[in-house]
Amino acid sequence: MRILRYLKQRPGQGIFFDSSSSLQLKAFCDSDWVGCPLTRRSVTRYIIYIGNSPICWKSKKQQTVSRSSSKAEYRSIASTTYEIQWLYHLLQNLIIHHQ
Repeated sequence: MRILRYLKQRPGQGIFFDSSSSLQLKAFCDSDWVGCPLTRRSVTRYIIYIGNSPICWKSKKQQTVSRSSSKAEYRSIASTTYEIQWLYHLLQNLIIHHQ
């Protein structure tokens, strides 16, 4: 929402989509186990690309305390997968052919 507000206030700005790149969705995620020293919660981070252009990114504390780094990673992967599915269906509804 912040990005949309930013773009709305600055009509000359925008997100650049390279015409030579494919419309393939790519995502990268990571978690920082016990990233917050006060609450002992892990931090989830992800970034999603269409082609070579980043369109979505997030960094957020997880809601629960993970007892292992692998559980923190699974939670990170789950939130990234949820976002990818949402974007996939959005692109389908907009009739944008992607890979």
